[in-house]
Amino acid sequence: MGGRPSSPLDKRQQQHLRGQVDALLRNFLPCYRGQLAASVLQQISRELEPREPAGCQLMRSKKLPRVREHRGHLTQLGGHPPRWQPIFCVLRGDGRLEWFSLREEYENGGHPLGSMTLTGYTVLTSQREYLHLLDTLCPVSSGDHTQEEPDPLLEMPVTFPLFLQHPFRRHLCFSAASREAQRAWRLALQGGIRLRGTVLQRSKAPAARAFLDAVRLYRQHQGHFGGDDVTLGSDAEVLTGVLMRELLPALRAQTLPGLRGAGRHRAWAWIELLDAVHAAVLAGASAGLRAFQPEKDELLTVLEKTIRPDVDQILRQRERLAGRLRVQVQGPLESCLCRKVDTQLSLVTQKLLSTMEAVLSAVQTLLAQGMDRLSRHLRGSSSGTWLRKEVYSFGEMPWDPELMQTCYREAERSQGRLGQLVVPFGFSGTRSLMFGAQDLAQQLMADSVATFLQLADECLTTALDCTQAAQQLEKVRGRVLKKFQSDSSSAQREFIRGWLLCIFLPFVLSQREWSCKVDLLELEGDVLAVGSPALTLEGIYEDIVQGVLLQRINGELKKALRVSDVSCTLDGCSEAPWDQTGVAPNLNSVSSFPAGSEGFADFPLLARKVICLPWVWQLLCITSLPAASGVGSGRDFPRVFLGSAFRGECAHSVELVSFHSTLEFSASPIERFSSLFLTSPSNSNL
Repeated sequence: MGGRPSSPLDKRQQQHLRGQVDALLRNFLPCYRGQLAASVLQQISRELEPREPAGCQLMRSKKLPRVREHRGHLTQLGGHPPRWQPIFCVLRGDGRLEWFSLREEYENGGHPLGSMTLTGYTVLTSQREYLHLLDTLCPVSSGDHTQEEPDPLLEMPVTFPLFLQHPFRRHLCFSAASREAQRAWRLALQGGIRLRGTVLQRSKAPAARAFLDAVRLYRQHQGHFGGDDVTLGSDAEVLTGVLMRELLPALRAQTLPGLRGAGRHRAWAWIELLDAVHAAVLAGASAGLRAFQPEKDELLTVLEKTIRPDVDQILRQRERLAGRLRVQVQGPLESCLCRKVDTQLSLVTQKLLSTMEAVLSAVQTLLAQGMDRLSRHLRGSSSGTWLRKEVYSFGEMPWDPELMQTCYREAERSQGRLGQLVVPFGFSGTRSLMFGAQDLAQQLMADSVATFLQLADECLTTALDCTQAAQQLEKVRGRVLKKFQSDSSSAQREFIRGWLLCIFLPFVLSQREWSCKVDLLELEGDVLAVGSPALTLEGIYEDIVQGVLLQRINGELKKALRVSDVSCTLDGCSEAPWDQTGVAPNLNSVSSFPAGSEGFADFPLLARKVICLPWVWQLLCITSLPAASGVGSGRDFPRVFLGSAFRGECAHSVELVSFHSTLEFSASPIERFSSLFLTSPSNSNL
């Protein structure tokens, strides 16, 4: 796409970038080490707190966050000189995009022509909007009369375009064959972008939280207090984004005037230069973090051994120092909040609340429709194969981009207005906020689906006819909706509280930056005397500011929600929570941190029980789901429909559809299950 820049990165420039990455790591890693110590102290202190019963009513889904694999033919603008050419494109489940010259090359396991991780990209479907973006990248000066070269974007009409734009990486220009294909690709790509972007935010690992806090502190030391979208991506991608933002002004000043070409060709040359710089920085950041990994592992072990025996003393010292510091900063801090935060805090809280209510209402509606549709098919379906597809589709609802779009769109609608409200506080991370709301919607849907299937699995038996089974599912439906309302209410409060802190805490810290330094100097010696890396004056001061700000946030939430208790615990839960203990975490495929989800084992025996009801049994011959059904790959739906029989004949082997292939398993458990059916009185008419 476009001509190459006239001054590609030479050895001197590459060496300069390596020096910039080394300098970044030298300044960042001390912040990271300090936050690792603080995270260990926080984790141990939480273990010592009185344990409250688990609050979640819904069962936690064990499916890893992913996108449904999407593939099909597109046209791509590429090459030198650029031209439109047909390709076969594949969006992998981990959010990586690949393209091949032919479909057969993909099916035969060939190497792709190209690939790209989607972190940080934006999908545009308007050719005019994309051309305007290119024009703003390298505006033409009044004295520039260079003749414009033919523009391949204009030479060929792009009826259904898909432009993938990134602030620092090369753009990808595709065209779909129809509006329906364009929409399907847009939704799939947006899901991949979100999956890659929120890997650190989804992680439950203390090291992930320490990393994000370290990035914030590092940038505050550089004078940048406002929140933005720099923390989207893996750890190396985040550090790359931080450094690219620091390098961008100098790159513009030194490089743009010397770029050859005119108009959009010049813009494409600038994009390719940025892409080369980004690739060099990303390689250096990745290597630096890999080199730091053994030290980080050893540091966490040492911190655990040194902090745990003395944790009570450390916490007492911390509280003593916090008490002394609180006396000095409380008055000025309250004055700052009254003058600069309180009025807007109410407006932002109300906007966040209305947004989340719309998102969660859409999730509840979609969930209820899915359960109702399953019950209708159970009552009246004449095809076991069709019913099996319906059970499958219900289980896949959280990962269906078309279905979930009704929920995601509610989060997108408020992005503009919310951005206007928070701009005065230096916050420009509304995209991260939107992604967080969409992740929450997907997680609640996944938990609700898993809970429905589990409860249905417990109440359905082979002795039930279709009407009795449907009645049981109606009862399950009511229980799941009640659990959803409880969990979504709690999640909504926690979500709003967390994002209000992200918006306002950096602003308050920036307003008190210079005056707080005088207050902190008086206690510096006392902190050093404690001798623990987990205690820092900066950390104690931020905790005080956060505590005061949280009091105001809780007050606003209390008024907005009209409830007496705005804590994260549930109010009046009538059913025992699910036991989530004993679940081993898995590592997320796109980051070094655990993703907080626990594997692909969440589909219980409902599918087998439903399809084995007497009225379905005689119609059912288990086969692999047909490719034409649009169901997707086996990885999307593991360990389902393992049993097969036709008119009472037990199967001696069953198919388990995996991500890549079909495996054979012994069917003895299924045979026992089948024999239970064959001896059931309700099967006497078969």
